[in-house]
Amino acid sequence: MSRQWLGVGAVVAAVVMAMAASPEAGQQASGRAARAATAKPYVPPRTPWGDPDIQGGWTNVSENGIPMEKPGNLGEKVLEEIEDAELADLIRERNERAAANAAGIGGRETGAGPTHWYEHYDAKNSRAWMVSDPPDGRIPPLTPAAQARTAGGGRGRGAGGGGEGGRADSWLDRSLYDRCITRGFPGSMTPAIYGNAYDITQAPGVVAIRYEMIHETRIIPLDNSPKPNARPHMGVSRGRWEGDTLVVESTNYRAPFRNASPNVRLVERFKPVAKDKIEWSLTVIDPETWTKPWTYGMQLTQDPDQTLFEYACHEGNYAMRNILSAARAEEAAAAKK
Repeated sequence: MSRQWLGVGAVVAAVVMAMAASPEAGQQASGRAARAATAKPYVPPRTPWGDPDIQGGWTNVSENGIPMEKPGNLGEKVLEEIEDAELADLIRERNERAAANAAGIGGRETGAGPTHWYEHYDAKNSRAWMVSDPPDGRIPPLTPAAQARTAGGGRGRGAGGGGEGGRADSWLDRSLYDRCITRGFPGSMTPAIYGNAYDITQAPGVVAIRYEMIHETRIIPLDNSPKPNARPHMGVSRGRWEGDTLVVESTNYRAPFRNASPNVRLVERFKPVAKDKIEWSLTVIDPETWTKPWTYGMQLTQDPDQTLFEYACHEGNYAMRNILSAARAEEAAAAKK
């Protein structure tokens, strides 16, 4: 017993000495401990049928600019070790880069237009990077089969490739986003330069999520009903409540995210943490593509004024016609040389 008390006394003495040597560090540590001890978990309101109520208008506009993986200059730190002041410096640098690159948004010749057209400036950012698992903040390596699939260009025409400078022999050479069909999933949840509003609507046994950009809606049954033998662009989803967290598992993607295999499984979690905040995360499970599962996330903020605007874009729109006609004009000009 006496040895135990001696051990406790030694630990207390060491902590006191450390705080005396660095009062600021001690204050920060004691402040964090106090907040952790007194913080109460948020309990969301309930719908009339008893489910946690997460309905309303949400946005991830303030998550613009957060890199998916941990930047290389942050050493061995994990997300929880990034202090507020360090995150503030990272955010300032990101916003400065966004402002400096503004002129390139609209393309090489057309320019960006006024910055008030876009939503991604002066983002607040809730974290230093998005990947939380593995703890090193890096997406796990590809499997040998996935490396071979990627090297072989495994997507096919129209599956989501293309982009500025890419082929434009046909509309099928352009991405589904260029063609105003879909951003896919989880692309539709990713912060963009505009169109970052989302609407969550609940009814008994179902949740619907509407996306401002590309005007898509995901219908998520809250049951274990059989999945249809179909591969829509947004996948097939089934949800459930785990406490106050909405868990959504999705499969059957037509054009899987990041060139994943057709058997990829994506598990989302919508965890309400405050009246106006949801912690959203996505776990990617695909042993045919990555050596282990990985998870990334961001924060959704409720904004009653962030209504969904009409996204007046459709396949065959002027942009597609102009992309193809410009490619033909470039070819004609090259042929005259």
